[in-house]
Amino acid sequence: MKHLRYFVALTLTVTAAAPLSAQVESGLPDEASVQTALDDHPSVAAARARVEAAKAEARALGVGSHEVTVSGSYTRRNVDLEGNFNEFDATVMRPFRLPGKKKLDREAGQYGVTAAENRAEDVKHQAATLLGSLWWQWLGAGAEAVIDAQAVKNYEATLTAIQRRVQLRDAAQLEADQTEAALGSARLMAEQSKGRAEYARARLAAQFPSLALPVEAPEMPLPSIPEGGFAMLRDLVIERSHEIAAADAEANRVSTMAERTRRDRIADPSLGFRVFSERDGMEKGAGIIASIPLGGRHRSALADRAASEALAVQAEAAAIRFDVQEVADTDLAAAEATWRSWQRSREGMKAQVDGLMKMRRGNDLGAFDLSDLLLAERLAHDAFRSEASARKDALDAITRLRIDSHSLWIGEDDHGHE
Repeated sequence: MKHLRYFVALTLTVTAAAPLSAQVESGLPDEASVQTALDDHPSVAAARARVEAAKAEARALGVGSHEVTVSGSYTRRNVDLEGNFNEFDATVMRPFRLPGKKKLDREAGQYGVTAAENRAEDVKHQAATLLGSLWWQWLGAGAEAVIDAQAVKNYEATLTAIQRRVQLRDAAQLEADQTEAALGSARLMAEQSKGRAEYARARLAAQFPSLALPVEAPEMPLPSIPEGGFAMLRDLVIERSHEIAAADAEANRVSTMAERTRRDRIADPSLGFRVFSERDGMEKGAGIIASIPLGGRHRSALADRAASEALAVQAEAAAIRFDVQEVADTDLAAAEATWRSWQRSREGMKAQVDGLMKMRRGNDLGAFDLSDLLLAERLAHDAFRSEASARKDALDAITRLRIDSHSLWIGEDDHGHE
């Protein structure tokens, strides 16, 4: 029964009495490595740059686009019977924002910064979700590869024993052929699962090159229900959503700019100072000049367009709330469903191993033939693979819920703000 040792040991591990106390973090990379990997991701770097761009835009809105304009001219005039005269004039002029417009510009700039900061946090959030998903895909594929490799060893041991019995004329060659066929199938499955593990590791390494990865996938831990339960994390997904905070900030920015455009129906005046000299200085003067554009239907149309855009952005913000609600509800459903599926798969695996052990003892006593034993071993092998897959799905779903609720890798103090 040597070839059962691995299955039995793994069964005892999976059915240990402490699944709820095991922590998911035990199967995840350490916090410092994750933060470095996330900060180094190009999408996160791009989002940080957009935050700086938004801050620069806010400064520009604060000071306004109203700049001093200096103009002047020089002419040489020829007057009949009087001669030539040098003449010049110079004007310094600057437009001024009417009361209230500067305040709106500053508010719009600050809303833009808030929106950009929340978008940057959401980009980091998405990168964390990607890292978690790729990580569990790798560990899940690695677990299946270990199980399949052990199955090959089990069949090899069985084949060796059967071939020895054939030499002693205690078993038919057909039994050896059946075992060898089962071994061939197991070897194919082992190669395929090994390839999937290598593929999953390559994807993870490509997306997060700064994350140090071991050659072999670490062992998957047992899933656990996070402190507070799944439902509490579901509520935090909505409460701490950067998407909602960014959408609200953008809606406020566009609404503020719409009010700013409405006020621009009365254009900003320009004031200036002019000096001139004519007839070689025989006539000199200085004075104040002013100008103001007279707004018409064009400015009115721009104000109407801005108001409509504000309504559209507000509707989009409401739609994003629906999206986040959907994410929270589906995260909760996935965590609960995969948790229950993993528990059922664990129970099924234990039952298959119990049946296999009885089948082995029966075969040794001659109560069952080899084909029945090989079928039982294949079913036990499949049960272990199913448990590993269900465990991976549960860990992945729980990790996604924890990331979306900002309880893992995304600090809970970093949630959206205005």
